[in-house]
Amino acid sequence: MKPLESIEFQTKKQMYDFMAVRLKAYLDEAPDWCSALGNASALFNALLKNINWAGFYLMKNQELILGPFQGKPACVRIEMGKGVCGTAALQQTTQLVPDVHAFDGHIACDSASNSELVVPIILNSSTVAVIDLDSPLINRFDEEDALGFEKIAKLLSSQLDWQTVLNR
Repeated sequence: MKPLESIEFQTKKQMYDFMAVRLKAYLDEAPDWCSALGNASALFNALLKNINWAGFYLMKNQELILGPFQGKPACVRIEMGKGVCGTAALQQTTQLVPDVHAFDGHIACDSASNSELVVPIILNSSTVAVIDLDSPLINRFDEEDALGFEKIAKLLSSQLDWQTVLNR
């Protein structure tokens, strides 16, 4: 089997379809949420080009707490409504930020990050987590990336036992 990093896709849609199938397989075999989200962040990191951080923040006591990720050490806590992640969690909307330096209130965990995509994971009308992706490139993410990760967020919402995650 080819290493994930060497797989070539004709389109982003093809990559996101592959990612969803692979992620579903990881979720099916994962013994717990931590291994599932750890493999998910590793999958994102392997398949996406030009990123420097990929991972999760998990909702706990009305704030986001750092979850499994790939990249440099990151902010451990993010208040609801603060930064790109806190805004996505509070508004329950995808945040596609072409230039983080133009985002009012951006939290700079890694000064190398220049663009960001944050997608909330919603269960029963509540935000349970966010997927956070950073890139050193301005304009790295587009609407197709947002749509691809919104589908991934729905898959994660429906496949993980979020009560176990939130009561960790």
